[in-house]
Amino acid sequence: MHLFDRMKADGHENVLFCSDPRSGYRGIIAMHSTVLGPAVGGTRVWRYQSDEDALVDALRLSRGMTYKCAMAGVPFGGGKAVIMLDGSAFDRETLFRAHGRFVERLGGRYITAEDVGSSAADMELIAMETKYVAGRAQGGGDPSPYTARGVFRAVQAGAQYRWGTDSLEGKRVAVQGLGNVGYSLAQQLTKVGARLIVSDIDPARVARAERELGAIGSSINTIHAADVDIFAPCALGGVLNDRTVPEIRAAVIAGAANNQLLEDRHGDALAERGIVYAPDYVVNAGGVLSGGVDVLGWSAAERDRRIDAIYDTVLEVFRKADAAKIPTYVAADRVAEERIERAARVG
Repeated sequence: MHLFDRMKADGHENVLFCSDPRSGYRGIIAMHSTVLGPAVGGTRVWRYQSDEDALVDALRLSRGMTYKCAMAGVPFGGGKAVIMLDGSAFDRETLFRAHGRFVERLGGRYITAEDVGSSAADMELIAMETKYVAGRAQGGGDPSPYTARGVFRAVQAGAQYRWGTDSLEGKRVAVQGLGNVGYSLAQQLTKVGARLIVSDIDPARVARAERELGAIGSSINTIHAADVDIFAPCALGGVLNDRTVPEIRAAVIAGAANNQLLEDRHGDALAERGIVYAPDYVVNAGGVLSGGVDVLGWSAAERDRRIDAIYDTVLEVFRKADAAKIPTYVAADRVAEERIERAARVG
């Protein structure tokens, strides 16, 4: 599929290809929609197998941000930036300042923040070139704990829907990915008495969880099939696919990873198996909500209230799916699209 066909199919407004040979910077900034407001989305730093893979990632993630913002009820559209690494050494300051200059050229139509491979310290470097950045160390800071809090509330909502109680005491939970969000989620689950099975590409993270949280380590290739009550994907996307869906034994899926469904039909397959799937962009909205402190002037109390409300939003999606007899990912999409369409009519 050609670029413009791909953009049209997903409803993207702009895709900016960026290059700064002096710093070695190569990036893509994708803006899916600005109907609800400026496009917001983090800057992902990753070593992609190809430029095509980087583009697909940026497009999928930016579209997800539009839906995430719509469901979270914030006045933003969806965007995403990816910085492509080639394996050679680079200087973080020159790289992120180059990225900041491209963000600045968009004049506020895109506001960035941290993501996989970037940090609050990197946002300070971007801020040397543009004001259109959130998640700075001196502002809202690292969004990971807030993302994890939202995921925890979504897990509770999944339990409430499936078992009639949101208590997680004694529940077996498989956490796939122990980065900043995954480990914070694991800590919160441990505090309420959940029993953990964990995996990560870094054995040291698994060892830490075993030592500090009493978790049981598992292979990254088989954790999806663990004999657990709840599966929480907190690594990269596409984990729900032709291979994994038939092997899942969990009754509930709720995790932080973006784009968990490799294709929509995998959401259909989960519904057919009776597995309760909490759509990822509803579950992981805590990070974008934390940006309200920097961008919208929210108090910490308002931020926390809205993050805890993810519990109610997830239950609303489940109820709408039941009423219409449709998979949960379809129900979430419909709610988000209705909100975007209403805003477009008003605008």
